[in-house]
Amino acid sequence: MAYRDLRDYLGLLESHGKLRRVKRQVDPSWELSCMARWVYQGFPEDRRFGLLFENVKGSSMSVGTALIGASRDVYALAMGATPEKIHDTWLRALRNPLPPKLVNSGPAHEVVIPKEKVDLTSLPVPTWTPGKDVTPCITACVITRDRDSGVQNIGTYRCQVQSKNQITLNTNPGRQGYQNYESYAARGEAAPVAVAIGCEPAVHLATSAALPKGMDEMHVAGALKGEPIEVVRGKTVDILVPAHAEIVVEGLLHPTGRMVEGGFGEFAGYMGHAAERIWFEVTAITHRRNPIYYGYTSQCPPSESTMIQGQANECVIHWQLIDVFGEQTVTDVAINQTHGGLMGHAVVQMTPLYGGHAKKVGRLVCEMSHIKMVTLVDTGIDVRYQQHLDWVWNSLINPATDVVIIKDACMFFDPSQDAAGRSGKMVLDATHKIGHSYTDLSLPPKHLLWKAYESWQDTDLPAFNIPQRVEHSLDWHARRLERSEKGRFLGLG
Repeated sequence: MAYRDLRDYLGLLESHGKLRRVKRQVDPSWELSCMARWVYQGFPEDRRFGLLFENVKGSSMSVGTALIGASRDVYALAMGATPEKIHDTWLRALRNPLPPKLVNSGPAHEVVIPKEKVDLTSLPVPTWTPGKDVTPCITACVITRDRDSGVQNIGTYRCQVQSKNQITLNTNPGRQGYQNYESYAARGEAAPVAVAIGCEPAVHLATSAALPKGMDEMHVAGALKGEPIEVVRGKTVDILVPAHAEIVVEGLLHPTGRMVEGGFGEFAGYMGHAAERIWFEVTAITHRRNPIYYGYTSQCPPSESTMIQGQANECVIHWQLIDVFGEQTVTDVAINQTHGGLMGHAVVQMTPLYGGHAKKVGRLVCEMSHIKMVTLVDTGIDVRYQQHLDWVWNSLINPATDVVIIKDACMFFDPSQDAAGRSGKMVLDATHKIGHSYTDLSLPPKHLLWKAYESWQDTDLPAFNIPQRVEHSLDWHARRLERSEKGRFLGLG
């Protein structure tokens, strides 16, 4: 993947039939976001597409949404891969980060609006939950840096527009963006911040991942892209920003001040409550000529944010299980499209090596991430095929022995919390248990099914391709049966 910028990527997206341009005028205060909702609420995933609104009321800028997270296919296009190669590409990037390249200038600085002329209303920021959100919110890449180490962090934090030059930042203690802010605030200093809007796809992909502290997302973005991300130094803040971003909003986070952030639609699908947040004063806005505003369609799932966060975080969990914790038999991880990487349901595909191994891995995932429920399955199960998952839940989980409840594992904004703010997590072991007898699948053997496929092709019946999961499952169960039979012959099973 070597998209020069968002515009370069849009051309490829359109060539694959995954971009729709809207030429009629739309109102960003309600119409744009409501239309974007129908991409997720009205279409099955394989038919979803990105939107580019070219005639936005009150603005000369186009507005794009669902450009990266319309579907898993679109996400793969943004990565320059196929869906089957998403994990391989992510694992390679996490293992081989590539530092950015500092350049003297870039398109992001073609137009510079100084502090005294800043007016955020000049940006076509959509109201994402119209009729319920108090004000518009920017949903983009927020860049902060640690005062002492200088290491930057890029996170997807909500930025609610409070006035023409003030923005509240929705980050909480424990998040890296907040920790970077505190490294300045503890000394009574304002912390630099930049909001990069409409970056090249690799930056958006890396920004949505919950990486370990100290791991710079810009380095991972370079590895995903296959070449260093070009960055320029901010005009008014000491922050390195993507040189090819469409728009960059620079500012200084107030060290002590707080502002009330009004209610806003949350990732879990419910409206959040007003709360005090840190805020920053905008010190400059820079942008390309004729910039494209890009915002994630978030809030009630399915949404763009759940797609891009889920894809990124399942890969990060996969990498950590193998490279950090040495769980070499883990072969895949999937996160469902309800809450993405936060409070989601993760399915881990693995080969248990001993009794209790699967439960151990499940507890590990709960400990190291914000995942709320973990199911462990064998390598013969397609972790992204719901019918396979329903099958193993019903046939391989004994509720009396295979379910682990982890109490008081609280997460903020968990709708299931009790009055005291307590919630929990759950591990489900849906693997074949070591030492148990094994029964073969009630399907014809592979050679007969494949021979029947040839017969099918000689008829007028509708054509189809054999799903990879069918071959994988048949092969795995055949090997499992062979091992089971051998174990019984040797007196082991």
